[in-house]
Amino acid sequence: MSLLKEIRSPGDVKKLPRDELPALAEELRRTIIGQVSSCGGHLASSLGVIEVTIALHYVLDTPSDKIIWDVGHQCYPHKLLTGRYGNFSTLRKYKGLSGFPRLDESPYDAFGTGHSSTSISAAVGMIEARDKRGEWFKVVPVIGDGALTSGLAFEGLNHAGQLGKDIMVVLNDNEMSISRNVGALSLYLSRILSGDMYQMFKRETKSFIEHIPKVGMPVSKMAQRTEEMLKRLFSPGILFEELGFDYIGPIDGHDTEALIETFKRAVTETSPLLIHVITKKGKGYKFSEEDPCIFHGVGPFDMDTGVATSDTSLPTYSEVFGRTLTELAREDRSIVAISAAMREGTGLDRFARKYPERFYDVGIAEPHAVTFAAGLASQGMRPVVAVYSTFLQRAYDEILHDVCLQNLPVIFAIDRAGIVGEDGPTHQGLFDISFLRHIPNLLFMAPKNAEELKEMLRLALTHKGPAAIRYPRGRVSRHPLQGPAGAEMEKGKAEIILQGEDVAIIAVGHSVRPALGAAALLERDGIRACVVNARFIKPLDEDLILSAAEDTGHVVTVEENILAGGFGSAVMECIGNAGLAGIRLRRIGVGDEFVEHGSQSVLRKKYGLDEEGIYRTCRAFLAPAFADGILSTEKK
Repeated sequence: MSLLKEIRSPGDVKKLPRDELPALAEELRRTIIGQVSSCGGHLASSLGVIEVTIALHYVLDTPSDKIIWDVGHQCYPHKLLTGRYGNFSTLRKYKGLSGFPRLDESPYDAFGTGHSSTSISAAVGMIEARDKRGEWFKVVPVIGDGALTSGLAFEGLNHAGQLGKDIMVVLNDNEMSISRNVGALSLYLSRILSGDMYQMFKRETKSFIEHIPKVGMPVSKMAQRTEEMLKRLFSPGILFEELGFDYIGPIDGHDTEALIETFKRAVTETSPLLIHVITKKGKGYKFSEEDPCIFHGVGPFDMDTGVATSDTSLPTYSEVFGRTLTELAREDRSIVAISAAMREGTGLDRFARKYPERFYDVGIAEPHAVTFAAGLASQGMRPVVAVYSTFLQRAYDEILHDVCLQNLPVIFAIDRAGIVGEDGPTHQGLFDISFLRHIPNLLFMAPKNAEELKEMLRLALTHKGPAAIRYPRGRVSRHPLQGPAGAEMEKGKAEIILQGEDVAIIAVGHSVRPALGAAALLERDGIRACVVNARFIKPLDEDLILSAAEDTGHVVTVEENILAGGFGSAVMECIGNAGLAGIRLRRIGVGDEFVEHGSQSVLRKKYGLDEEGIYRTCRAFLAPAFADGILSTEKK
């Protein structure tokens, strides 16, 4: 019998006898594994918090009480227990359930999350608003230990401790964020109760007591009751208590009964409280437990073997970047690589194994990563910061002031730029062109294929100032685009891939391939398109752009970025500043909106970024020229 099918709200969870909750947990695991194996998603994190999720909904009165899932990728069991079981097959699909909490998806999603370490600050704000409105409800942020490497989490803790309100923080300690946790705080949390001093003290005291004649064993049993008191002498709770929190833990995060009893006592507290639970990321699925990094965010896979079912014969852009940087580091010992808890995701695992002394994982701390890189660069090193486009947003001030203002040679390898897909608006890399191209001193590039990525990385390492390279999520193509034979890349120079006199399609990065496809469709209509691979977002190849504009009179720009302040805006500024008269221009990109979740192909089609979409836009754009007799569909 399915327990899960009968649960339409947390109220139904509360009706279950406690002895049935372990069975509910196992059914949740089977359901989540089955769905993620077919569509991909965040598996290991969700499997690790199943018992915590059940216990919270068993004790709290949601949605009146608020649970805030930090980062949000562990929210699948929460979704299943809050009325979304029937739609769970649509997870991460276009117009289906989001893979993250969404305010507009369910009243049980108290706060939209997708980036790390925001939960405590949001919770403090909710509590203040609640009190000012004369209301009462409990606010519970659930934050992973990896998220505590971010300064934002400590800013929230500090403010909460200062205010002294009844926030109840659940610290999910699994020694993992995405890559394995790093840093002094993580070591402190994991070391205290497994450390030599505590274990030796516990072991030797127990041995001494048990060997006392006649009274040894009874006293030993009595001593076990004092273990919680002993733990506090060595406990990580000291840290949180200094910040103004009462501390409970550590507690087995997979013992539903213990969790329920702890949460029942905790909800009555009126001062800041932190409950420390120990969980296993990937719990209940062998392959995920053995490799939680791989199964953190995973594509479709075979449930029985854990092997990916998608084609993995071609490398990803991340892997091309990582291999190339590792090769270049062999020749240049000044190269160092920096990750913000994304070693595997950014392709730096190879570099880390080969050059561990030159690899730095600073944890979920993107602002620190950038300024740390600036410090390295100021002393003659060549730091490369590999980071997803969406996460680089968190370090804007440091890029501008600490790197570019001082013209320091830091390289930003911007992974997952453009349409990312199923993770939705918090993860689409559609803003980096707009927030970077206006910064002085920055060299900014985007490759059309894997070979250009390698060339751009080499070029960036010879550049005397800061440089950024944006490249897409996904695998390289089996059919690499070819530019003019023997053409060597030159700083600030674009390339013409296809000659034509009717319209100039100027594309950048991933958009070059569909632009060429659109040109082939236009050719069938008798329209000859010039296709330009811009290569450089900054500096633009103004001479080539102006020449193409004058030769055709019609310019179409294509980019996977928002239109406001993007690449097309740069081309428009270039033509406007040159005072060219009579040039018509159309930009293709993403308008003034956030892009929802869905496959890359579906989203590119929606926004006209595939070859059919570019073709249709060009035809519509050129229609007045046909009407005026400037262009003819007959071959010239």
